[in-house]
Amino acid sequence: MTSVRANGVDLGIESFGRQDDPLVLLVGGTTMLSWPDALCERLASRGRRVVRYDLRDSGASTTLDPENPAYGLRDLAKDAAALVEVLGARTAHLGGIGVGGMVAQVAALDHPDAFSALTLVGTRPVAPGPVDDDLPDHDRTVMAALFSRPQPDWTDRDAVAAFAAEGAEPLGNDPAQARATAARIWDRTPSTDPAVHQANQLGTVFARIDCAPRWRERLGELDVPTLVVHGRADPFFPVGNGEALAAEIPTARLLVLDDMGTALRHSAADQVAAAMPTD
Repeated sequence: MTSVRANGVDLGIESFGRQDDPLVLLVGGTTMLSWPDALCERLASRGRRVVRYDLRDSGASTTLDPENPAYGLRDLAKDAAALVEVLGARTAHLGGIGVGGMVAQVAALDHPDAFSALTLVGTRPVAPGPVDDDLPDHDRTVMAALFSRPQPDWTDRDAVAAFAAEGAEPLGNDPAQARATAARIWDRTPSTDPAVHQANQLGTVFARIDCAPRWRERLGELDVPTLVVHGRADPFFPVGNGEALAAEIPTARLLVLDDMGTALRHSAADQVAAAMPTD
């Protein structure tokens, strides 16, 4: 792992595969660890240079004030396009998961010359906030149960890992994987500030950034090979969001994973890697 300077900020990255192979750039959601090691390794073994990275205010990327970000969604999209150039590639296959999937959609729309294919995982075609009438919103029962839990001490590694594991099953996720990932995120957080740890674990910074203007109405402009992956057990962005996204991107293929919730499972690495476009 290292960091590179792109679009005026330092972005934490990790690379897999050979530098001369076609680039697959994976946007963290919000940290790079949203993309399982196993998937990155499978893609690299298939002749791809895989680079996963942390969004701003997460992981090893520039962190200023995750409670008051001074940038918007379009800046994050510019980060992705700038990173392609910094990494020495002409174009990249861009993948985004969760909030990173929103970044990826906007990046491909605003910087079409930088991206040759898309993989959008567990995301939706609108920003955080009130959802469009035709899209299923968060499962209220699950969200109420999750957000009513006492918060952990965000500076206590074991407490944070236990908190993640306890919340995994309602989100359709594997508790052991959630615990391990939370511990790794905690270890990579270069701060003792509880707000920074919380932002890294929950992606809270993304709910505070400016995501205007809307981009859903522009999805028909996308003409690159696109894979939309969604979990049937996802209560945060229910599967109807992925179905709508795939229906509105002319080149999209939808892959629904029955045992997936909000997180990509390690066990799905082979299936997802095989389905991703080769652009």
